Amino acid sequence: MTTPDGVAAQAPAQRKDATARPARRGPADPVRALMHHHQNLCAHAVDALEIAAGLEAYGVTDRTAARFRHRDVFSLAEELYARVPRAEPDAAPAATAESASTPSPGRPPAPAGRSRSVRGALQLLPGAVCLATVAALASSGEATPPARKAVGIAGVVLLALAVRLAVRSGPLRLRHHEPRSRAAALWICWTAGYAVYGDWLLGQLLTGGPDLPAAAPRPAVATAVALACALAPAAGCARWFAVRGRRGLAASRGLGELAARTRPLLLTATLLFLGALVALLLGAGAVLGSDGAVAVAAAAALGVLLFLARLLAVHGFPEAAAAGLASAAALEALALSLVLIARLPGLPPLDMPVETLTTAAGPAAVPAVACSAAALGLLVHGLRALTGACAHSPCEPAEAHRP
Repeated sequence: MTTPDGVAAQAPAQRKDATARPARRGPADPVRALMHHHQNLCAHAVDALEIAAGLEAYGVTDRTAARFRHRDVFSLAEELYARVPRAEPDAAPAATAESASTPSPGRPPAPAGRSRSVRGALQLLPGAVCLATVAALASSGEATPPARKAVGIAGVVLLALAVRLAVRSGPLRLRHHEPRSRAAALWICWTAGYAVYGDWLLGQLLTGGPDLPAAAPRPAVATAVALACALAPAAGCARWFAVRGRRGLAASRGLGELAARTRPLLLTATLLFLGALVALLLGAGAVLGSDGAVAVAAAAALGVLLFLARLLAVHGFPEAAAAGLASAAALEALALSLVLIARLPGLPPLDMPVETLTTAAGPAAVPAVACSAAALGLLVHGLRALTGACAHSPCEPAEAHRP
């Protein structure tokens, strides 16, 4: 039997033990829920970096990793990779691959380099179509104006189709089509059209014109040819960056090391493309006639802008690509609008900045400034965005439903 004193002495001891034991708030293993949520990703991952790429694609950041008691996404991915058992390779894909590698009776296997050669030919197609159009217009000098106009319209339509085929295959192909890509296509058409006809239009507006239809538009033929031919080196530089980026992802042991490996690759790819584009511009200017150094600089800035925008869109950042192209198009449209608004009575000379810039360096200075500023912004953004693991993930970003 227990005495009342013993009962009284035992009750405070029980209350003391209950207060000393900490209250459990939340799960004791916070990573377990994440393991179940990303079971498929973790089970089929080759290494921890692939898990980090998938988590980044799902929107997991270092701040999110801190809630799971980890300093960054890569540390969280390392724990997931260590705790989730690897999935056994499925026999069906292996059998499919074996049957695909074995030629069927009566049908020889398709050469591996055939598809690559076809993609390479598609990258060269826009330049060939543009050169053929220029040659057709030059040979139809004695034809009637409607006939020359028909040749020009047909050449533009064929060039647009050739560009569409070139960017829908090979290294410039988007892995996932979004509504933003359609908006980016609109800004591409504007900036490319301004590169061909914008200098002539701005010059006419500053002198009180244009007096249509008497004033025939004067296109920048050398710029158009060089930009069309630049799709091939753009595809080559994009492939070079993608291949070496995946190699850096496989060889890196952390996200910081991956970023240190990728930044020089992006700068090198951009400089390689810029060098190839400048060579094309100088060659086209020597054959077809150049409009000056400022025009070459404007076309080079536009080419780099288009290259960086496509590179960002291919690696899963279409929003940034569309924003960069839209900013350049907005600056060019603003320059034309200011000149037109300044013609209204009672308004201050709003076109003074545009007129000062064109007087100092010519009409090509406007697209040079607009495209250079937008390209610089995309390059700075790319040095942060394209150095993450999700930008070089073997799986397509479309498969990761990012919020």
